[in-house]
Amino acid sequence: MSVKKKFNSFEEMLSGSDLPVLVDFYAAWCGPCQMMVPILEQVNAQLQGKMKIVKIDTDKYPQLASQYQIEALPTLVLFKKGEAVERIEGLLQAPQLVQHLERLL
Repeated sequence: MSVKKKFNSFEEMLSGSDLPVLVDFYAAWCGPCQMMVPILEQVNAQLQGKMKIVKIDTDKYPQLASQYQIEALPTLVLFKKGEAVERIEGLLQAPQLVQHLERLL
């Protein structure tokens, strides 16, 4: 059984994670964002234990979208120990995304 840590803020969650965190900035109305859902499920299955995936709805958290300069959706940002190390805008297929992320992990 895994124990989930509780964090007081998004930044605390990013810096407190033992694994790299891939943040999916999305919106419910965004068609390509909806297409990313099964892709991210495949990526999560293939990279399980190597990274975490977190989804942030930019409509619910506009301050985070602004803070990380999210101008296009979907945007994926990979964080390691709280620092953004990679940014991917737009739709990628699962094999290309896995290959790209594996080089960074």
